[in-house]
Amino acid sequence: MARTFRLALAQINPTVGDIPGNTAKILDYLKRAQEAQADLVAFPEMATTGYPPEDLLYKTSFLTENVAALEKVAAASQGIAVVLGYVSILSFNGRRDGKPDLEYGPDEIGPQIYNSAALCYDGRLVDTYHKIFLPNYGVFDEQRYFQAGSVCPVYQIGGVSIGVNICEDVWYPVGPTTVQCQAGAELIININASPFHAGKRALREDMIARRASDHGLTVAYVNTVGGQDELVFDGGSIICDASGRLTARGPAFQESLLITDLEFPDSPNQRKQGPAGATAAAIKAVGTPSTLIVSNSPPADKTPLESQPLAAAIDDAEEVYRALVMGTGDYLHKSGFTKALVGLSGGVDSALTATVAVDALGKENVVGITMPSRYSSEGSISDSKKLAENLGLDLWEVPIEPAHQAFTEMLEERFRGTETNVAEENVQARVRGNVLMTVSNKFGWIVLTTGNKSEMAMGYATLYGDMAGGFAVLKDVPKTLVYELCDWRNRHGHLFGTADDVIPAAILDKPPSAELRENQFDADSLPPYEVLDPVITAYVEEDWSYQEMVAHGFDPQVVRQVISAVDRNEYKRRQAPPGVKITPRAFGKDRRLPIVNRYRQNEGT
Repeated sequence: MARTFRLALAQINPTVGDIPGNTAKILDYLKRAQEAQADLVAFPEMATTGYPPEDLLYKTSFLTENVAALEKVAAASQGIAVVLGYVSILSFNGRRDGKPDLEYGPDEIGPQIYNSAALCYDGRLVDTYHKIFLPNYGVFDEQRYFQAGSVCPVYQIGGVSIGVNICEDVWYPVGPTTVQCQAGAELIININASPFHAGKRALREDMIARRASDHGLTVAYVNTVGGQDELVFDGGSIICDASGRLTARGPAFQESLLITDLEFPDSPNQRKQGPAGATAAAIKAVGTPSTLIVSNSPPADKTPLESQPLAAAIDDAEEVYRALVMGTGDYLHKSGFTKALVGLSGGVDSALTATVAVDALGKENVVGITMPSRYSSEGSISDSKKLAENLGLDLWEVPIEPAHQAFTEMLEERFRGTETNVAEENVQARVRGNVLMTVSNKFGWIVLTTGNKSEMAMGYATLYGDMAGGFAVLKDVPKTLVYELCDWRNRHGHLFGTADDVIPAAILDKPPSAELRENQFDADSLPPYEVLDPVITAYVEEDWSYQEMVAHGFDPQVVRQVISAVDRNEYKRRQAPPGVKITPRAFGKDRRLPIVNRYRQNEGT
């Protein structure tokens, strides 16, 4: 006879620092899990605080409020077990009496804290697990803040042996899961705040399946969802059984309560002792096992669950597009903005930015401004108008010729006798930036910049011009992917409540151009994007050397151009607004290089 255990995974969208709001959301989902007769509900990593809270963790009031939130949740855990991510406090300023010392300075010992998972049951806090493997790469900086845990607990709940661990802990083939497996765990609850990048869903699901099959136990992975600054969390919570088979999946990019009945044999089978090749010394180095009986009585009979089909797995252009929509929408909503402003040039980047904004905010909350100059083609103006009509957004036309002419006259004396160059061209971009920021300042709307990753890599952008704004939707989207996303959106407009083909074909078909001088095209300054983007990826995301790129068949001249431009333009990127992380290595937190930097790769290194 099998033992049935009803598990709920609460895939929620917290906001960093909104401890009262996060707590209310947690309590709401807890109540829903209780009404569904779940034996245990698991919430994401650091659900009380939102992730990542960064230097808010240095504020003692923030830490104590987060602990108070946990206590509220524990008190509400009547008749149900709760696994909740929060920040636990070992001591303040070296004191273990639990009383904060608010007088410590930057050179003194600050709070000793853990990234933790609380186990609450029947109205009380039972135990706390401390994350053991603290990531310190890419966007992660956990060793800056947290102490590492050293104990791997297994809890008996409703007659089922359950191990709890956090995010990075499960990515190691020999890790807390291995220790908990040896201590008798049948089910692992792994709580997460795992940021999105393209292709990560498949990678994550494969990893969880291997952990489950290698250890011969069920693994339940709950992930947070939502946008936070540059990061997007895609949800996609899953459960894999002891054979590695995927049995449940939550939806991507939306909140949900995933409830599943898990079946365990009445007499547990002999479980594996861990992955093949795991040595006793390696397992011992992870942490110390512990066991705790929380509730040994078998779960009561329950109302049968309605079957929950696997949520669809999304990949490629769709997952990137949905990440952009969620990242943009949450950045504005969580920051308190109600409307967005987009400069429409008639080009593909501004068209995609406006479309994402409409899908994220609604057409009534997006305003487009077209700002033609003496070099703007009639097609660019008409294409912007057609796009605005298709999307149903309000479009303003503000010609910049008067300001352009005024700047020319103002600087005429000082520029006399010099050759015309990009300075004169960029006056137009900076006038447009001024128009956008003035309207933003007047009405309190946020400006969405429209530059893509290819342009940002090469410095093909104007400081205080097209880079002026509050959020860069396409900052991490290469130009070739921009076209793929436009094509996908044109075929799937019905998913967002609009017609298909909202982005006019004329915008997609025209050669890219900044239109800052007569007959100007991107190809005058840059290689074709289908040639350029793979080289940028190799240099920026893979850290390949000149020799490696050439050995892989890239044009040496293009390689030299990319290396030079990327290195030279770090100062520009440092002044750019934040934007949604899409690739495994985005500019900003992912890739941190000094601005003042004389190291230069050459063909001999």
